[in-house]
Amino acid sequence: MPAPSKVPEILIAEADPWTAELIAQLVLDLHANARVVLVSDGHEALGRCKRRLPELVIADGELPGINGVELLRQLRRHPRTPALPFVLISARVDANSVRAVRPLAPSAYLGKPFNAAKLRKRLSALLPAQDAGAGSPAPALLVDNLNEYLDGVREEGFGAPLLGDVRDAVSQCLNADQIDLGDLEETFSRDPQITARLIAASNSAAQHLGVPCQTLFQAIQRLGITHALNLVLGMALERNARLHDPRLAELAKSTWQSAQRSAELAYWLASELDLDAELCYTAGLLHNMGELALLRSLQDWQDRGGSLDDQALQATLTQRAASFGSALRIRWRLPFGLRELVAAYHVLGSGVFSRETLVLNLCAALLELPAGRSPLSLMDERVTRLLRIDPEVLERLPARLLAG
Repeated sequence: MPAPSKVPEILIAEADPWTAELIAQLVLDLHANARVVLVSDGHEALGRCKRRLPELVIADGELPGINGVELLRQLRRHPRTPALPFVLISARVDANSVRAVRPLAPSAYLGKPFNAAKLRKRLSALLPAQDAGAGSPAPALLVDNLNEYLDGVREEGFGAPLLGDVRDAVSQCLNADQIDLGDLEETFSRDPQITARLIAASNSAAQHLGVPCQTLFQAIQRLGITHALNLVLGMALERNARLHDPRLAELAKSTWQSAQRSAELAYWLASELDLDAELCYTAGLLHNMGELALLRSLQDWQDRGGSLDDQALQATLTQRAASFGSALRIRWRLPFGLRELVAAYHVLGSGVFSRETLVLNLCAALLELPAGRSPLSLMDERVTRLLRIDPEVLERLPARLLAG
């Protein structure tokens, strides 16, 4: 009987959680069985290396505590670690900085923002070879009950799957020599997962500049094209980024179509009323993220060996989609104003409302109209009265935006 192959440990020292997650996905894409350890400061990274030497270290040059260069220097001084593979990613790419690091012999020295495809190529040469035929099996289930499983993953899920045509467009963007900011926004703006994750990343501690980003265009401007593409690549490599169960895939397609109609309707109404149309579009696109995130978790449940009949599927969607969406928006720390608009799509509470908030609630009412019923029938509803909308606006509403 052959001896089991050693599972390599890869240490990623990166303070920004979004970048750390991307690097982890690149590693696991190349070596599915690798044990990835994430740390957020240099002292923790050094302590980890002293306790157990990893097969590879990937470190941010500007780590808090001791920076990546000092971490590399201390590891090179130790008699056990003189040739430890070490990838340094730094914002300092001037000649003096590069010259100062050269004697420490990093295995690779990449500038920020790094190109994910180039980093992946470097990692493929540094990671230990994986056994031929080794797959990426889903972790075994630790619970036998679907509800118990969903309770556990609700607070830590990856969010929605990526849509197939958007995944193809992402591949084309990654292989293009030059990418226009407008083209990138158009490609990504149809996908709720990409929109939400890039907005969340642009508002993280590493990116926050005082004014929150609430739309995809604002997020891409703040992140930059290279960083945005890197994050999207990481999403595409995640487990269950594509749904394999035909039932779940069909439900996801229907949910995405609903999100797109809501986004386009919110954009049209906001434009007619001289409001923030991009913000309303974003909120409309994200209003059913909980359903998509739940579908992805159900795919994971099945991949780990759980069973899911049609009755359980429908009951779970009815009972849990809202809570999955709420948990996701909080976990990703989406700006409060954007969360407020998404919530208003589902229910209009009490208090003072922005006109954009009322637009989102009106969108839901319009999309719930029975076939053949005129939008003018909503003129006496609370939201329409608060918005003080002119009946002519509803009369001009394009029929294609209401088609189910």
